[in-house]
Amino acid sequence: MASSKLTSFLLQNLGELKSQGLFNVIDPVEGANGPIISVNGKKLINLSSNNYLGLATDDRVKDVAIEAIKSHGVGAGAVRTINGTLDLHLKLEEKLAAFKGTEAAIAYQSGFNCNMAAISAVMDKQDAILSDELNHASIIDGCRLSKAKIIRFKHSNMDDLRQKAKEAVESKQFNKIMVISDGVFSMDGDIAKLPEIVAIAEAYDLLTYIDDAHGSGVLGKGAGTVKHFGLQDRVDFQIGTLSKAIGAVGGYVAGKQDLIDWLKVRSRPFLFSTALTPADVAASTTAIDMLMESTELQDKLWENSAYLKRGLKELGFDIGKSETPITPCVIGDEKVTQAFSKQLNEEGVYAKSIVFPTVPKGAGRVRNIPTAAHTREMLDKALAIYEKVGKELGII
Repeated sequence: MASSKLTSFLLQNLGELKSQGLFNVIDPVEGANGPIISVNGKKLINLSSNNYLGLATDDRVKDVAIEAIKSHGVGAGAVRTINGTLDLHLKLEEKLAAFKGTEAAIAYQSGFNCNMAAISAVMDKQDAILSDELNHASIIDGCRLSKAKIIRFKHSNMDDLRQKAKEAVESKQFNKIMVISDGVFSMDGDIAKLPEIVAIAEAYDLLTYIDDAHGSGVLGKGAGTVKHFGLQDRVDFQIGTLSKAIGAVGGYVAGKQDLIDWLKVRSRPFLFSTALTPADVAASTTAIDMLMESTELQDKLWENSAYLKRGLKELGFDIGKSETPITPCVIGDEKVTQAFSKQLNEEGVYAKSIVFPTVPKGAGRVRNIPTAAHTREMLDKALAIYEKVGKELGII
């Protein structure tokens, strides 16, 4: 018999989430996650995917993944430190280091795993971490796991960061102090002030850690936010994902050879979880090759991004201060946000509502991500639906 305490807990809390408009309903996608998707048998223009460059459904990448399965199997068969390191993993890591402009790189099973692995492998209870208050949940969890003292600074507020760095250093309580920030913030699409962050870090001898999940493949001719600012030699940890613009799944840390060597012997997901699959590794390597050879896909992504942003803004939507393809339509009230997303879906656009706890209460929004795979006709149709639904709900 199930625990009555558990049953009571679940019924009460699920009921509260549903009454507040905070319960998330998961919609299975029937088929590939491309610019047009099928949900419940209905074709929808997809504005909710992180598949920035369309590589998740690119035939060139798919063909390589299929060949890797034929030559290397479906799974790696072991953790990296036993005999799960395949020649494909080494090729990927060499390519990642060249791509990011670092001495070396290490691949993990997900971007989330990177933050759980790298932070806790280097920081401990004798240390402190200065963390932007809007950092991703995986950074927050990685910081907690390290047991270091977490000192949050106001979002992209360099005066606050400088003051808190000064206080932490002058307290003489900590062996090491790290500053951590997303490169691109996933809910608002703004870019971290990396030159200022690095300058403060150098002034106070802080370790620098940038999670570039939404910047890799998008900024810096594809190499990310750090490359965008030309700071490859001045950032200690560059974190990236293979699950968004690269189109596959996985994550990586790029940095000095000594750092990567340390992570290979001390980061727990590397030590205790089966290695990335051959198909994902081969697909990622090919996708990175494509990005290093041409900016065609990035150019198309930014063209589509500018077009959608301009259209939504002209209609009267609040799209915040996004500097990247991430384009929020900020609604505010959670129930209205959920209703807006649902009605968009009914009219032919899949744009998922984002509410608390992903964003603060009262800051509900529908987040849009145009990709390189969208056509102008798709975006025009999406804008027409946004106008219709926005007017019907009194949002514009």
